[in-house]
Amino acid sequence: MSGRITPGGVSLLARAVAYGAGRRVGTGPVRLFLVLGRHRRLFTGWLHFAGRLMPGGLLPRRETELVILRVAHLCGSAYEVAHHTRLGRAAGLGEADLRRVAEGPAADGWSARELALLRAVDMLHAERDLDDAAWAELGRHLDERERIELCLLAGHYEMLATVIRTLRIDPDPPRRRSARAAAASAVRAGWAARRRGRGPARRPPAG
Repeated sequence: MSGRITPGGVSLLARAVAYGAGRRVGTGPVRLFLVLGRHRRLFTGWLHFAGRLMPGGLLPRRETELVILRVAHLCGSAYEVAHHTRLGRAAGLGEADLRRVAEGPAADGWSARELALLRAVDMLHAERDLDDAAWAELGRHLDERERIELCLLAGHYEMLATVIRTLRIDPDPPRRRSARAAAASAVRAGWAARRRGRGPARRPPAG
């Protein structure tokens, strides 16, 4: 996939967010931010809104990532699947969860609350609406504010999947480690091995 808008030429805020997010998930700078950041005024408002949904929402982070990943699978957004698989692991999703979310509510093993969330996401994707039964089922697990948030969260990531596809945003590059960082990591690994009685008796440098 070849991007329609060249990443870069963005504000310090967008660069900081892109590089910080990349460090968190183990990639290079996140291209979504480097592309959207080219519309500087819009980017700032969008970033504030997006942050209120994730990671600053009312729903537990694990559930937020389940919702986002389900939307990404339904929309066929490989970019979002890759990005939020990493974030999902950090939020407590196990490998079984990550496999099952592609199957959705039909998979075995979900709690009643998770099942209600996933069914709602599937219905929102297919119908752009929730019927009264689905709304009532959500109400057994979520209060009014959480239900509002769920609708906004699912709709937001539907929108992002469309934007990513339309702008042809390429997958984020693997994170490149500097020679200094690699050497420091090797020294730390050697010192750890030595403490376990298997490595050379050399103390790592300070600083």
